[in-house]
Amino acid sequence: MADVYRWRLAPDGLATRRQLRALGLRPGGQDVGAELHRPRRRGRAPLVAYLYRIDHARPVRPMTPGRAAALAAAMRARRTCPNCRTDVGYCIPRSLGMCVPCHDTPISSS
Repeated sequence: MADVYRWRLAPDGLATRRQLRALGLRPGGQDVGAELHRPRRRGRAPLVAYLYRIDHARPVRPMTPGRAAALAAAMRARRTCPNCRTDVGYCIPRSLGMCVPCHDTPISSS
């Protein structure tokens, strides 16, 4: 079982994934070193953040041309409306399932 610390009371040398990423690091396969619990009101369960040891973290892997191409293709697919097949320049809301102009256009029944 990992050590559990209260909010803002974790010792130095531990960081969350976001904090590691800001330092140019990644967990690198290490197990969770500790947990950080932030209490909430009204009997709700505390928010939990997993902490990793900074000294065991590894550098972030560099972006390769293949990974960059795959990421660009995935983002292009998220911007392409399935209705009008155009790149609308923003990520299509999943709640709508199509671009805003297609969603707002009334369907005329003939």
